[in-house]
Amino acid sequence: MRDTRAWRLQVWVSFGLAAFLCATGLAYLPGEAIDRAFMVMGYVFCLSTVFVLSKAIRDNQAAETKDGSEDSPMWRFVTWGGFAVAMSLTAWGLLRMEINETYRAFMGVCWLYLVTTAFTLAKTLRDQHEADLAEARWQGARAARAGSSYQGADEQIVVRDDA
Repeated sequence: MRDTRAWRLQVWVSFGLAAFLCATGLAYLPGEAIDRAFMVMGYVFCLSTVFVLSKAIRDNQAAETKDGSEDSPMWRFVTWGGFAVAMSLTAWGLLRMEINETYRAFMGVCWLYLVTTAFTLAKTLRDQHEADLAEARWQGARAARAGSSYQGADEQIVVRDDA
């Protein structure tokens, strides 16, 4: 089953809006340069760990249904730990900065909006990829069952894909 165009558009617009709001907030963030750099790194770290964690969860879910193989406990620790560290350090940095409470709230909401839209985007992209694979398999199986023939000048060649 494929997501609708409206859903995909909403996901991309939401992610773009979240990224834009975060970038705007970070660009005008008051305070020391080191604090601004820390926050930019924190937001980027959170964003990258969201995509890594999303992929790891989805891969393990797919492995459970196929062959039973899963990621090693250490890889699960790295993906979940990286996400927890990124979120914790970013929250800590945001809370300890000496900025206006309204600005802090804006940055916090933008940050959480970015994280949630990144999870949604990762899922939507993976769903689209899986739908494309399923459709290609279905079309390949259909072509293999039906077979296709080509009549040449002197001979008939039958092409079949038995994969």
